[in-house]
Amino acid sequence: MHLLFATSIVPDGTLGSGYEIANAAVIHALRRADVRVTVLGYTWPDRPAADPENTIVLGEVDVRTDGAPLHRKLGWLAGAIRSGLAFSSVKLRIASPESVREAIDAAGPFDAYVLNSVQFAGAYEGVFDDRPTLFVAHNVEHRSAREYALAAAGAFQRILYRRESRLLKGLEARLCSRARFVFTLAEEDRAALSVGSDTRSAALPLVTRASAPPPPEDRAVEYDAALIGTWTWQPNRIGLEWFLSEVVTHLPHDFSIRIAGHVPAGMSSSHPGVKFVGHVPDAESFVRGASVIPLVSRAGTGVQLKTIETFELGLPSVATTSAVRGIDHRPENCVVADDPVAFAAALQLAASGACHDIDGADFYWHQLAALDERIGQGLRALGHARRGATA
Repeated sequence: MHLLFATSIVPDGTLGSGYEIANAAVIHALRRADVRVTVLGYTWPDRPAADPENTIVLGEVDVRTDGAPLHRKLGWLAGAIRSGLAFSSVKLRIASPESVREAIDAAGPFDAYVLNSVQFAGAYEGVFDDRPTLFVAHNVEHRSAREYALAAAGAFQRILYRRESRLLKGLEARLCSRARFVFTLAEEDRAALSVGSDTRSAALPLVTRASAPPPPEDRAVEYDAALIGTWTWQPNRIGLEWFLSEVVTHLPHDFSIRIAGHVPAGMSSSHPGVKFVGHVPDAESFVRGASVIPLVSRAGTGVQLKTIETFELGLPSVATTSAVRGIDHRPENCVVADDPVAFAAALQLAASGACHDIDGADFYWHQLAALDERIGQGLRALGHARRGATA
């Protein structure tokens, strides 16, 4: 079986975001199931595709809204209003639909499409109607947009997010209706997309690495807690703002917190133990320098890849309920707390040595086995039987 994996950004060998990590996990699982996978999409500027022989590159694109010049944002907005597309989709409509069709025809034949997330599929709705599809719903995007509208600081942003939510809700319904099978990244997202039946969908447990993590070993602890992420992304920003405003105020002044990654302009904390360290060259070394990892998600849907990374490394953590959504195999050194006072107390307890590192390989192998089994469910909906499988 030959599948075309249609995505906004093609893999370039770096795994700098949760989106890239999830894509790699799904593509590798498809290939482990004896499927030939060709990827179609854009590259980031100056970041070529990692596997050019199995990739169709439509061009370069930078879809990041934060930091984009005003004229580009206004152009995206005007294009969205003029076309009736979601704002997140119009940013990806660089190549024409006709040129996308030509690229597909030149690289085929294909048995089916994998439509990876809603944004790219929405940019080229109708282009992928000639073959069966699998749909990978990274999030319930219309719900996320609705949450962003509630959290927006100004009336104009609220209006834009409400429009986005309305358009994405209709788009997600059409993609799910057309798909032979739908993959979500969290169990609760299946019902939210009205595909709760096991014949229609499965939630994919993800892994973030190509091989099992090493067993725990002695490590040098340099600070009490560490957080890393792209904090300009709205769901991450909401979680970090909650942590800084609601949790940190209940921590003693000598409790040290390091926050890595790009933060929005003006974000700060008066707590003397909080330091923003920006980009770090080695994310794993950075988090291994902490006694405990706060997992602070408060918004969005889908699964939190930072949670999975933490569990694979076997590091002690304190997590919100939102941060562990979609994960049914929670390790013993993870404490779940949604109340800010309880969250702060759990952090202090973990940093005092009450929680220890564990072997994350058990979690990794559990996730990988379940991922492969559920990918198989979707492929069977396309009529694919893995070589060597018995009927």
